[in-house]
Amino acid sequence: MKKLLEVLKKAGFDGFLLMIAAMILMAYFLPKPGMVKEPISLEEIANAGVSLIFLFYGMRLSVEKLKAGLSNWKMHIVVQLTTFLFFPLLVLPFRPLFVNNGYELLWLGVFFLAALPSTVSSSVVMVSIAKGNIPAAIFNASISSLIGVVVTPLWVGLFIASATGDFDVTQIVIKLILQVLLPVIIGISLNSRFGSIAEKYKKQLKYFDQAVILTIIYTSFCKSFSEHLFEGFTALELAGLATGMMALFFAVFFCVGLFSRLLGFSDEDRITVLFCGSKKSLVHGTVMSKVLFQHNTITGIVLLPLMLYHALQLISASIIAQGMARRKEV
Repeated sequence: MKKLLEVLKKAGFDGFLLMIAAMILMAYFLPKPGMVKEPISLEEIANAGVSLIFLFYGMRLSVEKLKAGLSNWKMHIVVQLTTFLFFPLLVLPFRPLFVNNGYELLWLGVFFLAALPSTVSSSVVMVSIAKGNIPAAIFNASISSLIGVVVTPLWVGLFIASATGDFDVTQIVIKLILQVLLPVIIGISLNSRFGSIAEKYKKQLKYFDQAVILTIIYTSFCKSFSEHLFEGFTALELAGLATGMMALFFAVFFCVGLFSRLLGFSDEDRITVLFCGSKKSLVHGTVMSKVLFQHNTITGIVLLPLMLYHALQLISASIIAQGMARRKEV
């Protein structure tokens, strides 16, 4: 077993990645624990974990570090343009391939994915694991969520009339403030007292970050398996869609990485651009789909590309982040 683990580690398959695979398998064979709502759900535990992650991040940030991290306006522009302009424009030319083959709803799901904001929690966690610019990651991921409330419906509204209806942003804004911004602010205020302690135990905090990600992965797959989102498609079609989502992730990841190098970004800033610019939010996608897509019968199909991309981006980004961290430790 020890030799097997060593071989897997050399190939990039560390314990964290193996745990991700285990969570997916457990969600398939044992999805009920991930769907239980009372007395407390794993999703609620994950939400609380995300808030604690940002609280600990805030503790490790001094005001001086935060100002320095937010001062790089070029990096912020690159991240937001990648999220809301480059992504949709990259997907748009492929529409005729789907429409002509009777898969227009599937393409609508892919375009919906491309127009979504960046995911907040896992983007910052991956940047932290890869030793990137955490303050800038928090800023970009948070502002992306707010911009997406307006930009995502506008993009998707080009193809569905329901996107022009009323859109209640109150719930999203409140959740962003309570789950992300407020814990960070509280953490920063505690930096002078507990900042050194947070730095001392940053290795243990890294394990906590990974535990929260594993919980999110498990609950996400439990939902998709329990709602039978993968039924109605052949294995070959699902494999083709998954391959396409993987190709989309790496196309954006490669292009953004190349562009950030051309702009002369530091390694820390480049890491932030890579992970914040290439990731998409399952949480925002699920919430927005209930408003944008009026017919519940198509929601599962529309969400299928997002579910696949969400899983693949977590797995791919985890491998890349762990590899970056190991190279920096050498």
